[in-house]
Amino acid sequence: MENPIEKLQHKIGELTETQRRVADYIIKHPLDVAFLTVDQLAGVVKTSTTTIMRLTFNLGYSGYSEFQKGLQENLRNQAAPQTRFEANIKGIEEDDLWGRYAEKQINNIQNTIEMISHETLEQTQKMILSANRIICTGVRSGLPVAQYLTHGLNRLFGNTNLVVADVSDWVDSVVNMDENDLVIAISFPRYARRIIDLSRTVKNNGVKIISITDSYSAPITTYSDLVLPCNASSIAFHNSVVSSIFIADYIISALAINYPDQTKKRLDKVNAILTDINYHSLD
Repeated sequence: MENPIEKLQHKIGELTETQRRVADYIIKHPLDVAFLTVDQLAGVVKTSTTTIMRLTFNLGYSGYSEFQKGLQENLRNQAAPQTRFEANIKGIEEDDLWGRYAEKQINNIQNTIEMISHETLEQTQKMILSANRIICTGVRSGLPVAQYLTHGLNRLFGNTNLVVADVSDWVDSVVNMDENDLVIAISFPRYARRIIDLSRTVKNNGVKIISITDSYSAPITTYSDLVLPCNASSIAFHNSVVSSIFIADYIISALAINYPDQTKKRLDKVNAILTDINYHSLD
């Protein structure tokens, strides 16, 4: 029988927002869901039993009972619980580590592609284009993604700044933001409280928020106008940024290619200045 969790992951980009919330809870808590009635699950995720039934129909099951049996069987076939690190390294030979790593990241990217629709990506680009000011923010594993996105968007539009949410000076950077501005927040487990504080603050001022995070149930999604979910799992113990960098790089590339009238003039000017000052010379 096909793994119900994998079915959910492959289908999540096609689900409604409410169904995504249910799917996200199931993916994160399969052991709990395996023994919850449909009424109990509906109560936990604060939705209707009808929504859950429609979700199982969309996955090809006759109903919740058949889905739950598949989930129970899948859990029985798994090994005894282990730590994340122990589970990931089990069976990896030293000479196979490179291949296993590559396979993991390819799967992560493929899973991320399946979770994000073309409509969501188009809406992301339009929100960036219409923003007067853009702030990218992240901490810990999300920080390099925020830095990369800041560099790319600022090169294209000249209106993007990086804010490190762990530093309280972020208040000075966002206090005058309004509904014409945009925050792009990158947040992964363990979710940093400062990212949530920043998002809540700007949301109260009407600022739009795009979040890049690992799931639809991440705390940041409460304040997000648009969510770009990505698989952040690794073969070791940490959050991997490969899929989120993949998203960031796509956004930068798509904006440059799809909107040359808004980007080419500035890119040409920047390139001319860098060439004039011999910026890249090794002499």
